[in-house]
Amino acid sequence: MTDSAASNAQTLDLRGTPCPINFVRTKLRLQQMGAGEVLEVWLDAGEPIEQVPDSLVMEGYAIEAMEERSGFFAVRVRRPAEKS
Repeated sequence: MTDSAASNAQTLDLRGTPCPINFVRTKLRLQQMGAGEVLEVWLDAGEPIEQVPDSLVMEGYAIEAMEERSGFFAVRVRRPAEKS
């Protein structure tokens, strides 16, 4: 991924947000975005990072990257192109 693509991603900070609210908020934000756009979601360790990415994949979203940062995880999710 290029630096320009990374800088164009929206960020959603859900640190401290419990499951399943963090998944619901992530899905709502993705639904507001355009097809092909990327959202970077910040999640806590434990249940959030274990559950949210899997739930997004089951909903048809593509996880592009998961990165462990200082005290949290950054998950990059791409909204799929609209189905014709």
